[in-house]
Amino acid sequence: MLLTEGRVLDLILVGGGLANGLMAWRLLQRRPDLAFVLLEAGPTIGGNHTWSFHGTDVTKAQLEWLWVLASKSWPSHDVIFGTGARRIGGGYHSIRSEDFHWKLAERLGERLRVKTKVVAQTASSVTLSSGETLEAKAVIDGRGFSSAPAWPCGYQKFLGLDVELTEPHGLEVPLLMDGRVDQHGAFRFLYLLPWDERRVLVEDTSYADDASLDLPVLRARIREYLAERKLVVKTVLREESAALPIPLRGEAPRLEAPTIGVAAGLFHATTGYSLPFAASMADALASRSSFEAPALTTWLQGEIDAHWSGQGFFRLLNRMLFKGAEPEQRVRIFESFYRHDEALIGRFYAGALTRWDVLKVLARGAPTVPGPRAVRAALGS
Repeated sequence: MLLTEGRVLDLILVGGGLANGLMAWRLLQRRPDLAFVLLEAGPTIGGNHTWSFHGTDVTKAQLEWLWVLASKSWPSHDVIFGTGARRIGGGYHSIRSEDFHWKLAERLGERLRVKTKVVAQTASSVTLSSGETLEAKAVIDGRGFSSAPAWPCGYQKFLGLDVELTEPHGLEVPLLMDGRVDQHGAFRFLYLLPWDERRVLVEDTSYADDASLDLPVLRARIREYLAERKLVVKTVLREESAALPIPLRGEAPRLEAPTIGVAAGLFHATTGYSLPFAASMADALASRSSFEAPALTTWLQGEIDAHWSGQGFFRLLNRMLFKGAEPEQRVRIFESFYRHDEALIGRFYAGALTRWDVLKVLARGAPTVPGPRAVRAALGS
């Protein structure tokens, strides 16, 4: 008999993206007694993505269970700007969606249902395109943004090409930012993840005012960049692109039913990284003793409000970046930031800056943004 047949489940997870995938993984480890199912409309969970995180973005306990899902880990990473290069210590980990799928699918078994489209849902039930209705104590939606967010935003947009090269690339560790490239009216940088000596993910990323992506132009720019490094593409193995909203101000999302992931605002407001916050939410939810939808919604709203409040300084930085700095000069803000010590950089990515850190970041970044523009941007005007 199927797990979902003729019974009220504890949880139904709608959407097999990062947030619900990590949730399912953690429930298997900590709450194997729970009856739950993960529903995904597509043929695989994880979609077409690469998720990365620094070792210091998560706790040591979280790293122990996340590390198993990682496709590749490195001991450090590099950044390069016009003023020079820097290697920053600390682990860096990446998860490819294809690895995410097979590792979870192997463990989830009948708890996973792919090619299963939800056409209607409430806080405690879903109706599938097949006409089947499933009931649970709570339905958790982790499908991401269904429409543009309500808050004002800029965009972090990118095209990534997973390529096999004709010759070894020579990269020892990831290159998180190469800001020496032409800026093209935004803060633009190249990002490289070396999977092996010839395969590398190359992303052309911009912090821009609009979400438009000219994919043919970006493909050409990536090849030009590789050519400048005397690297030739043998095969393009995969392509991914997105335009992530970067909030400038606004209120935390308001929940009508249990929701997690980016649609709930659970991501780093400046970097767009969501994995550390998805991991923390998976841990917290797996620790709950009850999953009744009304109480769960109230609890989640409190967690989301606390996270959004804690990200206030990063939204201020976003206003400084998008509204205070001229587009071609935005790179100087990041170039200046990477002169801080490694511990502060780690706390920045983890979203855990101290008050003293905040003062340091503002003091070092101030010369890169004209005073009057900085004040107007900080005030949100």
